Amino acid sequence: MSDKIDILGVKVDSVTMRQAVEQVERYIEQRSPVLIATANAEMIMRATHDKELRNILNGAALVVPDGAGTVWAARHLGCAMPERVAGYDLAQELMKLAPKKDQRIYFFGSAPGVAEKAKKKAEELYPGIRIAGVRNGFFQAEDEPEIIQGIKEAKPDILLAALGVPKQEKWLAAHKDELGVPVSIGVGGTLDVMAGVMKRAPRWMQEAKLEWLFRGMLQPKRAGRLAVLPKFVWKVLRKSR
Repeated sequence: MSDKIDILGVKVDSVTMRQAVEQVERYIEQRSPVLIATANAEMIMRATHDKELRNILNGAALVVPDGAGTVWAARHLGCAMPERVAGYDLAQELMKLAPKKDQRIYFFGSAPGVAEKAKKKAEELYPGIRIAGVRNGFFQAEDEPEIIQGIKEAKPDILLAALGVPKQEKWLAAHKDELGVPVSIGVGGTLDVMAGVMKRAPRWMQEAKLEWLFRGMLQPKRAGRLAVLPKFVWKVLRKSR
């Protein structure tokens, strides 16, 4: 098991991408439902005032450092955090392995039609992949029994939920045991990127730790959400004093 690093009250695993993938594969083999979260600065900041989310994250089997801010914070607090483990990249690594392991994956979330496009893309990228089912993320409480039943009948090994933070984490935590899926992961905009409805930052911006800026440029509505980044930095700096 990896070391847990406390970042503003959220315990994040100090793992590389390879270690994260290996851990997920172990959870799949164990067949006991677990929740995996991808923690960036925005999620951690939300958890500072959302106790339910904080408890879910601290009870998750694995919380990977998704975001340059998370890695910076851990290191600034004097802890070893080897690298960023982006949720999108983690999902791709798991999909790459899935055909060899005969694993089934379910796409749940995003706008109507997006999961279907993401499924088509996954089948192009990873020949032989078994996408057990898809379902968009637009639903009411009365739709949930049908959604849960559909996922259970599909019998996926991995459930990728793209409902946004904190809805995806809260929904997965509430239904994890009922669903019985070995591994459930909140993956934010992963399906949107795969479907081509949202662009990912160019590689040089990812490497320069500017992916957050690229998202802000593409989605001006995110400006308010991006304002949490300097607050996150300030909180970490204060905590390290």
